[in-house]
Amino acid sequence: MSAAPATPGAAAHGATAPHDTAAGSAPPAGRRSREFGVAALASVVVLGSLMTVLDMTIVNVALNRLSEDFHAPLAAIQWVVTGYTLALAAVIPLTAWAIGRFGTKRLYLLAIGGFAVGSLLAGLAWNTESLIAFRVVQGLAGGVVQPVGMTILIRASDPAHRGRIMSVLGIPVLVGPLIGPVLGGYLVDAASWRWVFLINIPVGLIAFVLGTRFFRRDTPQPTRRLDLPGLLTLSPGLALLIYGLSSGAERHSFTTAGALLPTLVGAALVIAFVVRSLTVRDPLIDLRLLRHGSFGPAAATLALFAAGYFGSMLLLPLYYQVVRGQSATGAGLLGIPQVLATGITMQFSGRLVDKVAPRRLVLTGVVLATAGFLTFTTQVAADTPYAVLLTALAVMGVGVGMTMMPTMTAATRSVSIDRIPAASTALAIVPQLASSVGAALMSVLLAGAMSERLPHALSGGGLEAVHALPADAVRAVAPQLAEAFRHTYIWAVALVALALLPALFLPRGKPAAG
Repeated sequence: MSAAPATPGAAAHGATAPHDTAAGSAPPAGRRSREFGVAALASVVVLGSLMTVLDMTIVNVALNRLSEDFHAPLAAIQWVVTGYTLALAAVIPLTAWAIGRFGTKRLYLLAIGGFAVGSLLAGLAWNTESLIAFRVVQGLAGGVVQPVGMTILIRASDPAHRGRIMSVLGIPVLVGPLIGPVLGGYLVDAASWRWVFLINIPVGLIAFVLGTRFFRRDTPQPTRRLDLPGLLTLSPGLALLIYGLSSGAERHSFTTAGALLPTLVGAALVIAFVVRSLTVRDPLIDLRLLRHGSFGPAAATLALFAAGYFGSMLLLPLYYQVVRGQSATGAGLLGIPQVLATGITMQFSGRLVDKVAPRRLVLTGVVLATAGFLTFTTQVAADTPYAVLLTALAVMGVGVGMTMMPTMTAATRSVSIDRIPAASTALAIVPQLASSVGAALMSVLLAGAMSERLPHALSGGGLEAVHALPADAVRAVAPQLAEAFRHTYIWAVALVALALLPALFLPRGKPAAG
């Protein structure tokens, strides 16, 4: 940052049928038969989610090459990441309505196909603007995949065993970051950055075929109207707000028309959305859930943690490539220890949260992540031994694995079954929005830090100017570059640490057996 059968309308609105799910059915022949049906369903959901997660992680190692090939500053090229995650977030609230309007199977397959088409277009992009536009296409399709899958799998579980189901949803979070950077680095070094996007096409085809086979055809049952005013305020408002704030930070002035106007318009639209969502009967996102039990503290924990952690993910490959002189493949390989630590811990913590108080688990995770992240940050330099950096990142990875899924599980436990679709939609959008804000913030902070620390002749050019230097000259300014990264990382560490505050309000008791 998701399984007896339910109609598409039920998936969108929470009504349950005794033997139906949105996507398939579990024969009422006993627990083993039901679990097998859930496992088959989960295999398709995991593969579809893997495709979208893979595309988030695989691109980070290519940013340096994209900046070099397109002669684009980091503040511009980071929109390849931010545009994608913003589009993901923008379309997620449409999922509940779209399930009722189009049916689960049709919607899921349409999203998978659209993602593959977007990947093809991104692979054929000719400049920064076209690549960002095609990444938005990818995001608009990919944003449908995860909330539909999350709703299906959450509805397949009872509250006492929901941690196990959330661990299944964590598989793409393990596999995607593990193979994505390495695969992306190899493709960038051995072929072209274009293959970073084209590689999604065969994965999409497999997911499409499996979805056609395992998902049962369902009849659309629209039972609610689309909150069109909410959609027209939230999506443009977020995009304008982030663009205005990042533009102001990049220009070191928020009073210019190019920064102030989009910031004010975006803020006004977001405020209008919040007011509307708290007053209308069927809002695009039900913000009233924030007042419901542990959902509010869990969402706040998730937002702060994701902004710091996922927002900083684009920095690490750049540090390895720009400061340490690693290839894209090398940068991907150096990320493996942290990803393994995160993924393995996530599988244990997802089950442990069924037995341990969520607050204790999440607080421990946030403390570990902050300690590891802070240790890494203080050691960032031009010649720090890799063993020191990787050990600190592995500790951070353990903390991440103990935080993300337990926090999401704690959020859903206090929500009644009829509100699970609204809750899963909100939980899907929170980390996407937070990571979008975090990525834009980190890129602007890094650009500013580089501008302040590089020699005067290079400071105006930032990453572009560094790319134009010969290898010897880059090594000469490596200490200043490392200092710029270290300064930027401090902000990410602060965001992760702030997640401790809302985590204090998570449930203290163990989940009830059931």
